[in-house]
Amino acid sequence: MNNGLNAQSDPTVQPVPASVVQAVDAADTTLSNPKWAVVALGSNLGNRLDTLQGAVDALGDTPGLRVKAVSPVYETEPWGVEPGSQPSYLNAVIAVKTTLPPSSLLERAHAIEEAYDRVREERWGPRTIDVDIVAYADVVSDDPVLTLPHPRAHLRAFVLAPWHDIDPEAQLPGHGPVAALLAEISPAGLTPRPDLELRLPE
Repeated sequence: MNNGLNAQSDPTVQPVPASVVQAVDAADTTLSNPKWAVVALGSNLGNRLDTLQGAVDALGDTPGLRVKAVSPVYETEPWGVEPGSQPSYLNAVIAVKTTLPPSSLLERAHAIEEAYDRVREERWGPRTIDVDIVAYADVVSDDPVLTLPHPRAHLRAFVLAPWHDIDPEAQLPGHGPVAALLAEISPAGLTPRPDLELRLPE
């Protein structure tokens, strides 16, 4: 019995609209094809280096995700606030390969922030940990829940510099080479910290 032929000849079977097929295919692309993603980390409260390492390790423990590269650490003046009004940040960028869709990666990032008691009381406020998705493959999306790439990444030396360190040929979707973007902005307030080091998850 050939079910395929019978199904085609059955007048009650309706074809699946092409738009639905495309939507399902788009949602499922990451299930069989791991994607590269870039995640920025920042901390200016508590033991900053330990917290960053904890976030790296937590991402490494995530099913469907592997941390492939960890950048050098930078110390950074806080963004968007009066100088001296907050402690300085430690910042780093990691590259991951993942089968998680962007929405699930965002959920994991938020879960890590919550585990470190991240408080969201004010914009640009101090925080124990920031876990921001900078880019996911070549996705460009203006979804307000998760805008890709990160809407201010092209302006932030503390994202571009460590990203360039681990991938000199990197491209920020919709903006071009990271090296060119980095050359266009001031490195003021950004200090390499070669005395501090983050490890790849074991």
